[in-house]
Amino acid sequence: MPDILKTIKEELPSVISDAVFEGANIVLYTEDKEFFKNSEEHIKKVVLKIKKRVELRAEKTILASESDTEKTIRGLVPEDSEITNVIFDVQRSIVVIEAKRPGLVIGKQGSILSNIKKSTFWSPTIQRSPAIPSKITEKIRSVLYANNNYRRKFLNDIGKKIYNDWNPEKKDMWVRLTFLGGSSQVGRSCLLLHTPFSKVLLDCGINAAISEGPEKFPYLNVGEIGDINSLDAIILSHAHLDHCGLVPYLYRMGYRGPIYLTAPTRDISALLQLDLMGVAYKKAEFPLYKTEDIKEMVKHSISLEYNEVNDITPDIRITFYNAGHVLGSAQVHINIGNGLHNFVYSADTKYAKTRLLDAAVNRFPRVETIQIESTYGGKEDILPPKKEIEDKFIELVKETIEKKGKVLLPELGLGHAQETMLRVEEAIRTGVLPKIPVYIDGMIWDINAIHTAYPDFLSANVRNQIFQDNNPFISDIFKRVGSNIERKEVIEGGPCIIIATSGMLVGGASVEYFKQMADNPNNLIAFGCFQAIGSLGRQVKDGAREVHLGGDYGNEKVSVNLRVETLYGLSAHSGRNELLQYINRLTPKPKKIIINHGEPSKSMDLASTIYRAKKIETIVPKNLETIRLK
Repeated sequence: MPDILKTIKEELPSVISDAVFEGANIVLYTEDKEFFKNSEEHIKKVVLKIKKRVELRAEKTILASESDTEKTIRGLVPEDSEITNVIFDVQRSIVVIEAKRPGLVIGKQGSILSNIKKSTFWSPTIQRSPAIPSKITEKIRSVLYANNNYRRKFLNDIGKKIYNDWNPEKKDMWVRLTFLGGSSQVGRSCLLLHTPFSKVLLDCGINAAISEGPEKFPYLNVGEIGDINSLDAIILSHAHLDHCGLVPYLYRMGYRGPIYLTAPTRDISALLQLDLMGVAYKKAEFPLYKTEDIKEMVKHSISLEYNEVNDITPDIRITFYNAGHVLGSAQVHINIGNGLHNFVYSADTKYAKTRLLDAAVNRFPRVETIQIESTYGGKEDILPPKKEIEDKFIELVKETIEKKGKVLLPELGLGHAQETMLRVEEAIRTGVLPKIPVYIDGMIWDINAIHTAYPDFLSANVRNQIFQDNNPFISDIFKRVGSNIERKEVIEGGPCIIIATSGMLVGGASVEYFKQMADNPNNLIAFGCFQAIGSLGRQVKDGAREVHLGGDYGNEKVSVNLRVETLYGLSAHSGRNELLQYINRLTPKPKKIIINHGEPSKSMDLASTIYRAKKIETIVPKNLETIRLK
């Protein structure tokens, strides 16, 4: 048992009955009511000494009854807060209050929460109830609540492991990074960070653009990984399947360690993984994993906020920063060996403010090495000004509507679809576009619900709209399509906009619409997101006049007569100029830049441009290559 708990007990009065870990955090328990109410200065003193987060909770013996506590909560909290649920985590002395307006539950400077805590001795936490009911968010929360006993032991064991070899001094050691996928390609992102003390996996995705074969998955059978249980942690940057799609498989193979991610990433990942399973069943294929494996992922998840410093192994400390890419997406600042080396895994970034999200953060405490994507890093990827491309989008829609045609917008369900919805909603609300039906099909609606559950991760403008009961995601212009009958009605109906998954036409509702709309030259398909090599979307985008829909459709041939347009500049990825601006403004300046997540020519071109301009070492690794960072 590490001495850190002993140190804490020595600093505090004898009223501390127990001290446990919750991951890197330390939780103290007391049976002394007066100390519980007036312990703030004692706890601050301890925190200043050990430089770790410490929380005091009440022992079960002094907690008010659940019925009395709920009565107290509803008496103290204004009705306008719209409390939807009160859940008791007895094992951890926590009461979870779910409400549509959490700010009213908190009160000015936390006054209401403080009163709840002092009146009942329960430690209250607040969660937002989504404006759109979200089955996945409800299910995930229920899984976490149902496994409270397990999670208490799990989190305590993690803390023991972290602090067992923890040393506040800088360590003399090596740091290696092995690329298991996502190098010189877009898809199956997966990196292994390896030190003498730790093995940490950064993302574990699939190549969604191809249906089968070894190129679909990362190289997990390499000697660097060895036994799957030798991994100390998984860090998930965001919820796109090319980053998260294979994570449950690791739990299927027996991994029982933690996965660190933001709460929105946790919820959306589970949703997309369940959908991936559903697609496999529809194809009469065995899925990569089962529902139980996704539950295991959720059970072992540790959600972090942006800017929250957290130890994950004895020699690795991480902090999440906004990546600007999709809801909950994170750049991961990794402090190794207590300042020995600082590596930033930026994953996918958008270095520009959008309607949905703020721009990616480009200031970090320290950076020696940084990884950046190159999805649009080639010399030809100079994206036009945002206003120019949005004006083009408006004109395309108007022209199509005037010809009594339909507009199909194939979208990634996460991020790009929501940005498109905001763009269309604003145009119709302000009269720039006529008020025509906008149909939402596929996973988008469910992901919208998760957006409404976590508005703090959204841009200030959208966040304020949601807080002021003017939620753009529930505007009456949007019509949800949820069945084949409704889909048929849309196809047979009049002019409209259809926003549907998948973004690359590799399955889902967008393929169904494309099949029915392709023959009519008055219709329009507009691609706004990345089209990977090998995808149906890439074929259509590149000008194919006849395409095969693939095995799901009996390899059916479709003539492409509808208008095809590509809206460069509306991607959730940074364009070339944005990537160069990001590096130019990056603070502090790194000594090494690793470039991946892009087609080979784009990665190499971006690397050479950065080196010529900044004289910083740039590396374009290949899959299975290992780089020594220190």
